[in-house]
Amino acid sequence: MNSGALAVEMRSISKGFNGVNVLNNVDFEVRAGEVHALAGGNGAGKSTLMKILQGVYHADEGTILVGGQQVDIKTIQDAKAAGIGMVFQEFSLVPSLTVAQNIFLAAEPQGRSGLIDDRAAVRKAREVFKEMEVEVDPRAHVSRLGTAYWQLTEIAKALAQDAKVLIMDEPTASLARHETEALFDLVDRLKKRGISIIYISHRMDEVYRIADRITILRDGQRLLTEPLSNVTPEQIVEGIVGKKIEGQMSYQQRDHDSETAAPVLEARGLTSGKRVRNVSFTLHAGEILGLAGLMGSGRTELARVLFGIDPLESGELLLRGRKSSISNPRKAIEAGLALIPEDRRAQGLVLDHSVRENLLLPLLDQIRRGPFLDPGEGKNLSNSLIKKFAVKVAHPNKPVRLLSGGNQQKVVLAKWLGTDPDVLILDEPTAGVDIGTKSEILDMIRDLANAGKAVIVISSEYPELLAVSDRVLVLRDGSVTRDLKRSEIDDEESLQLAVQGV
Repeated sequence: MNSGALAVEMRSISKGFNGVNVLNNVDFEVRAGEVHALAGGNGAGKSTLMKILQGVYHADEGTILVGGQQVDIKTIQDAKAAGIGMVFQEFSLVPSLTVAQNIFLAAEPQGRSGLIDDRAAVRKAREVFKEMEVEVDPRAHVSRLGTAYWQLTEIAKALAQDAKVLIMDEPTASLARHETEALFDLVDRLKKRGISIIYISHRMDEVYRIADRITILRDGQRLLTEPLSNVTPEQIVEGIVGKKIEGQMSYQQRDHDSETAAPVLEARGLTSGKRVRNVSFTLHAGEILGLAGLMGSGRTELARVLFGIDPLESGELLLRGRKSSISNPRKAIEAGLALIPEDRRAQGLVLDHSVRENLLLPLLDQIRRGPFLDPGEGKNLSNSLIKKFAVKVAHPNKPVRLLSGGNQQKVVLAKWLGTDPDVLILDEPTAGVDIGTKSEILDMIRDLANAGKAVIVISSEYPELLAVSDRVLVLRDGSVTRDLKRSEIDDEESLQLAVQGV
């Protein structure tokens, strides 16, 4: 393909589920050697559009052209044959296999005897990584590699199948900052080779750093397609959300005095494994405590200790002034704690169960009538949570895996807030959600604190952390290195320097 030629055209694409239109007459295109950002709120239809291009779904109406030729993509194999690959936000690798085995899974090179030729797979994997200009050992087991290498393996897997178009869904969600920059450098090299990239991201700084054009979907329709140079971040946000968002992403001074408020949770010398070492802090009613640190600093591990998932080796935990022994999540829930986990799909939801069943899992005691559960009460409770948290769902009995990432996160939040906890721990609560849902979640966090709840927020997104935190603990190598009041942090750069130990 010549530079500027259309690599993919999707014309008048429509798709519905159970009588509900998800996509309505949508046009989308990407040029050869272009990075085209795809943005939209939860339920806007961007995931459905890409799943149609990937062969997961089949369009009800519309046509797809690849390289100017009309194609009928009904399966993932059809998409691969057309040169379309996808790098999923939730990795699709098999940890127990090597990098090479993952790259050629279901397409293994075979020797003359008809048996799988692992040496050929290793050799071909090296060739792919050489073309990518990155160093990854094809013989290494994926389980022993860091997240950045998982991402590179996913990309190599698509390129090994001769992909000319790569769909990247929130590719930096699990990467540290330096790993993100390395990924961007790789994307630049792929562009120069004429490979087209459809880049799905909710992070405006990334979109402007890497994309040539942007398409915004809203309510299943295309709102605009423009070069990034023609639109401002404010216009993009307003296009995604349908309204201006002012103030939510900046710190809002609250009428809160942690020095006079009663301590709800006190940690004294908590130690667990290598990632939580002699951690002490106090959390007051109505206070929002942020946890900042690099990947591996011990933020998530500290949350797991507080919630009784990982054992406490030494130290003590006090709740409302009394020593508490939280040895498992059930005891944590009984003590008034709730944890919104980092990985909603693997840890926060039962994907094949319905939205209603997921919402009710921690709330069964509320609908128990003797030895039985009251289905009528369960229906009423789940419907009220869906309404309260504005979860977009065709029907509560549909599997939760069918929801967009933002709506899945709302289900996780709703089910735990339904327990009315005194202490709420949120681990990356806005990961993979659009700007509108982010602002809703941040407002929800503020409202909970204003109602007297004690809140711990873990986030790699420093602007969001600074937008809600009254105080920030900086962790490094499992220990607290700084305890900063919000007034002591001038801006994001100041927090970044504190995290880096500068």
